[in-house]
Amino acid sequence: MSDHQQWEGGNRRKLPRSHDTFYQIVIGLNVVAWIIFVICLVLFHYARPELVSGVQEYWGVSGRDDWSYTLSNYLIILLFVCTLMSLCVLVLRRFRTRRRHDYFGINVVVLLAISVTVLVWIMSSV
Repeated sequence: MSDHQQWEGGNRRKLPRSHDTFYQIVIGLNVVAWIIFVICLVLFHYARPELVSGVQEYWGVSGRDDWSYTLSNYLIILLFVCTLMSLCVLVLRRFRTRRRHDYFGINVVVLLAISVTVLVWIMSSV
């Protein structure tokens, strides 16, 4: 493009953030990461060892004393994916948070912290 030609596209800085494709992709990744985290919560519930109460022991009801191997593997994989997606959202947001009124996105930081903490805890206990 030579110096005398004008840019014919729209100015990204004057475009509302909700109409920016890059911003929509980042928000979509953030939502998908949170959905994966909710799936991880459900998997955690079914993969963890079962709590056997005193009444259950009295009645002879047995429970699983260890982690479900299959479900815990899925849980670890999904937590790893959630962590990677959170990191990607943080990196991508870094490229577009240049204006004073742009928000950093604390929810992604919270999701990343929880995902990493639970991933480390499960890897050490399984």
